[in-house]
Amino acid sequence: MTTSSALKTTLTIRSLDGQVTERLRVRAARNGRSMEAEARAILATTLAPGGDDPSNLAEAIRRRVAPLGGIELDEHPAVTIAEPPAFGR
Repeated sequence: MTTSSALKTTLTIRSLDGQVTERLRVRAARNGRSMEAEARAILATTLAPGGDDPSNLAEAIRRRVAPLGGIELDEHPAVTIAEPPAFGR
């Protein structure tokens, strides 16, 4: 079995939208990295094992705002959903 550190590959992305390229360039500059290193960091963070669980939106939002200082919200009370009205025919 091959370990992930020994497995390297090259990825080419063609026809990348100009706005996406510009946002990547700005983000890379802000983080002091090349565009290639920034793309690598984005992929590594996004696809890391145990990363975002798309089935838990609340947890994904919490992780997204945590680096900004987080946000504290009151827990939403459970709401009972009523039966839909029955319309006669």
